[in-house]
Amino acid sequence: MTPVEDAALNAGTSEIATPEAPASPGRAGGIAGDILRAYVERIERLEEEKKALTADIREVYAEAKGNGYDPKIMRKLIALRRMDQTDRREQEELLDVYRRAIGMM
Repeated sequence: MTPVEDAALNAGTSEIATPEAPASPGRAGGIAGDILRAYVERIERLEEEKKALTADIREVYAEAKGNGYDPKIMRKLIALRRMDQTDRREQEELLDVYRRAIGMM
């Protein structure tokens, strides 16, 4: 028995997709192909949008760099702004403790 036949039988269907006799439209091995295809297409669209947004963000950093700002520091600033105020304060206090411990302050 082929893996496709085995999957079809384990999925509770007697339909087996073969080149000669394809399974019912949209189903193969017990999987609703149309639903799966819709998920895959949505993810692909979102990945494309994410790629475009990433390129836009990169352009903004390049523009800021061209105007004299340091992108690495800007990234750190954005990360700090994302943090909860309490977590940020705790992290800054711990950083100060570590700096003092190694003689940086």
